[in-house]
Amino acid sequence: MPELQRLRPDHAPALLAFERENRAYFAASVTDRGDAYFAHFDARHDALLAEQAAGLCHFHVLVERGGEVVGRVNLVDVADGSAELGFRIAEKATGRGLATVAVRRILRLAATEYGLTSLRAGAARDNLASRAVLTRTGFTPTGESVLGGTGGTGGRAGITYVRELARTSTGTGS
Repeated sequence: MPELQRLRPDHAPALLAFERENRAYFAASVTDRGDAYFAHFDARHDALLAEQAAGLCHFHVLVERGGEVVGRVNLVDVADGSAELGFRIAEKATGRGLATVAVRRILRLAATEYGLTSLRAGAARDNLASRAVLTRTGFTPTGESVLGGTGGTGGRAGITYVRELARTSTGTGS
């Protein structure tokens, strides 16, 4: 099982390879990141690390023993004890239960390490795999929304979810 690691500067090459290798696969279920994402990846990676250092987001990668990134699990827009969950798994790593395991690990970290009390998530209507992961990990549907749709591109019809987290007294907060 890959290790869930908090995003670090040295993850950049493996993360870029992951995003490039899976671009078409991801675009089938989520809005494409666009060419600028890849052209300016190093600056974007540095910006993510700065957001993480400021406590605005918590970024994670699933890393195989050899250092290959096979997934991402992120908590973004952290505020008032809540954050939005996003995750993606490499095409060649699907069907192994990695997304479910990774989301369960993030649920624990969100409550114990980051002091969060709830998470929000969204999945495209036609993204049955992500919707199943959210349901299996205790997320409850809350409504419908248009997901993505940045930079002039159209969004996708989606379902929004919420998950309350157990309060713990061992967390370090954030």
